[in-house]
Amino acid sequence: MSKTIVLIHGAWLNARSWEHVKARYEARGHNVIAPDWPLDEGDPAALRARPHPELGALGQRRIVDHYAAIVRALPEAPILIGHSLGGVFVQHLLDRGLGAAGVAIDPAPTPGVPIFPHALISALPVFLDPFSRGKAKQMSRRFFARRFAQTLSPAEAETAYDRYVVPTPGRVYWDGIVKPMKIDWANPARPPLLLIGGGRDLIADAAMTRAIHRKQRRAPARTDYLEFPDRSHWTLLEPGWEKVADAAIEWAESL
Repeated sequence: MSKTIVLIHGAWLNARSWEHVKARYEARGHNVIAPDWPLDEGDPAALRARPHPELGALGQRRIVDHYAAIVRALPEAPILIGHSLGGVFVQHLLDRGLGAAGVAIDPAPTPGVPIFPHALISALPVFLDPFSRGKAKQMSRRFFARRFAQTLSPAEAETAYDRYVVPTPGRVYWDGIVKPMKIDWANPARPPLLLIGGGRDLIADAAMTRAIHRKQRRAPARTDYLEFPDRSHWTLLEPGWEKVADAAIEWAESL
């Protein structure tokens, strides 16, 4: 299996969110790349204070194309690991035949699969703003503490928000329902895929991840599902994150 890993973050975070996972995988001997989305690089506090003026126009297709160019430029096909919307992007990249294998952790709503209740409720702050498709949106501290990282103590949630949370383009939400990029579920060229769900995830329901898994099983490539019943959406940064990170890479290394 490939010794190169590309980590793909989701909405509301940037590449800093991978800092612990990246170091852990590098200690296993992997070459690990964690690129930011376009217009998303930098210190989260500075980004919250002054989002890039063009961030509101950033859409899913441009982000996937951005990662596709990175993957194609690598000397070997990498293992792709994505969290949340990054897990959706992993599926799109695999559908293009890119990567040696992919892991989608707590994937956000994926085109072709119904949006489940927690995912719908968590998207309302964006969808209830009719102009959000052209805006850079900010996540409130209250929302973060109650839905994104509800397993943390109030003090831990404050610290985590300060260190990791960034603005995100509302358009990436709307792109999921307005002319979304489609996935060929039966794609014979799709590399192996592992989907990981969290039983306490209030952003991307584990039931939705299981539904995505059922769709992806139509492809002939190996397609597995793993669930951590006690994990929230903050799974790769809350206590015990090592178990999830290790499960992802050990699956890929076993192929």
